[in-house]
Amino acid sequence: MKDIKKILVPIDGSKNSMRGLDEAIYLARQCHATITGLYVIPIAKPLTDSQISYLEKYLLNNASKFMSKAKIRCGQNGILFDDDIAYGDEGPKIINYAENKAYDIIVIGSRGMSSIKEAFLGSTSNYVLHKSKIPVLIVK
Repeated sequence: MKDIKKILVPIDGSKNSMRGLDEAIYLARQCHATITGLYVIPIAKPLTDSQISYLEKYLLNNASKFMSKAKIRCGQNGILFDDDIAYGDEGPKIINYAENKAYDIIVIGSRGMSSIKEAFLGSTSNYVLHKSKIPVLIVK
């Protein structure tokens, strides 16, 4: 089995995304790995700062709150935590981010804040599971 040193955790603030973070913390402690939290804003990135909408400001504030909580949780467990924000469609952004930055595993909650609910998995986690070339751990 490949050593796990870099763990990507998509975070949207939902209980399941935070459960995913808790599992990633457990895994990181076992493997001495680092965690990166990724918040994907499901809109196109504005070209200039003057084009930032009220919705984007709201989403960026949420991202900041969620990442602060995640950083504190990781810090309390002695895990190094980085955070990042991406813009666009959640599933493809998560996969591209993980592959481009050479993550060893993606740990994702099974149902987030998506308005589309699937029978067993959330639409984003289902997409990531089926399209990712790197291992995916889904937390229910």
